[in-house]
Amino acid sequence: MTDRRGVVAKRAEDLLPGVPYVRGWNRARRSAGTLADQLVLLGLDSDFHGLVADVNVFGDGLVQLGTVRSEAAELLAQLITTGLEAKLRGTTTEPSTTTRREAPAA
Repeated sequence: MTDRRGVVAKRAEDLLPGVPYVRGWNRARRSAGTLADQLVLLGLDSDFHGLVADVNVFGDGLVQLGTVRSEAAELLAQLITTGLEAKLRGTTTEPSTTTRREAPAA
């Protein structure tokens, strides 16, 4: 498994001494968990049933998405794009704590 820039190396199957596989896999597990939580909130968790943490031969954590329906991949891409555009504009979907008003005590 290698991307077009050669950044992602082959997944680790035969382990070698001195390579931090556990550290890489643990980081991938946390990242996969974070992504899974967001997919649940978006109702896309059933489309990413192959989401798993893994590690490559260098000990780098990998997150595999598995086989995904094209519609789900397109929706995820749109959500990422929308989020990046909102971040660039400095807007968020959550209300700012400075704009919340508390009701006066009775």
